[in-house]
Amino acid sequence: MSKKILIISPSWIGDCVMTQPLCRRLHELHPGAAIDVFAPKWSMAVFERMPEVSEIIENPFGHGALALKKRWQTGRQLGRRGYDRIIVLPGSLKSALIAAASGIKQRTGYVGESRYLLLNDIRKLDKAALPLMADRYTALAHSTQAAFNGSPGNPLFKIDAERKAAALAKHGLNTRQPVSAFCPGAEYGPAKRWPARHFAELARRHARAGRQIWLFGSQKDFDIAEEINTLSDGLCINLCGKTDLAEAIDLLACAETAVCNDSGLMHLAAAVGCRLAAVYGSSSPVHTPPLSNRAAIVSLNLDCSPCFKRECPLGHTDCLNKLAPEQVEQAIKSLEQA
Repeated sequence: MSKKILIISPSWIGDCVMTQPLCRRLHELHPGAAIDVFAPKWSMAVFERMPEVSEIIENPFGHGALALKKRWQTGRQLGRRGYDRIIVLPGSLKSALIAAASGIKQRTGYVGESRYLLLNDIRKLDKAALPLMADRYTALAHSTQAAFNGSPGNPLFKIDAERKAAALAKHGLNTRQPVSAFCPGAEYGPAKRWPARHFAELARRHARAGRQIWLFGSQKDFDIAEEINTLSDGLCINLCGKTDLAEAIDLLACAETAVCNDSGLMHLAAAVGCRLAAVYGSSSPVHTPPLSNRAAIVSLNLDCSPCFKRECPLGHTDCLNKLAPEQVEQAIKSLEQA
């Protein structure tokens, strides 16, 4: 009899992308399994593009909302769907409470926030052995961490041609010229954002090479994208805040090349197969790099970075200000020649 498995997904876009290798490994270990995902509504577009996922069930709870009684009731409802196993990826007590309420026979997750009474297949994470988030997720597919072979594979989304065409038509875009996607935002803070003037100079270079430049991001990134467009003499198309997540994914899939800060969009660009230059400043690719054979990490590796701060504690943000457009362009060229 085929297994039926439920995954409680993480909340961040990049972390959602990194669940795909786990889903793939579960299918390898349990051929014919049905794998469902319990995920926030805003992240559903990510899982819709994973062929390994059978059904996506909306997680109605927002960030920080306790709603313990409602979580228990939701868990009971999930338990009536006949799952053999539930895998809890967030480290919170609230997520484990839903799993416990479900009564599902096998409840898997890592130790965290006093969850021993809620999960009955609880693992102690060896962070040194599993530095990558994708590895940590995928290891939960196995009976023990030691059974994991350390090769989760990369995320790779399935993009529907009709949806892609619809997104192009809606936003008045075409792919008659090659597309470069620039993702200038970073939710965490300014110490992860490559300067607008550098993006603008790179846009001028790509435009001279006959490329279109599309700027992606949320409404919060609109102003920085407008600055890039102004500094590049209007060479870019600013899509920030104009697309929903599903459209952004499908339009990213139209791009040959992407230049991104360390952000959720970086992970999406990797998952749709773009040639990707991933720019790192205050953060590090050690834990959550873009998972793609077509990605290059671009960083100055200064003594003061990574500092993991939202704003530069030294006041100069040299890790990004001194990272010249020529270095990013060289990384792109190396990918083209690979």
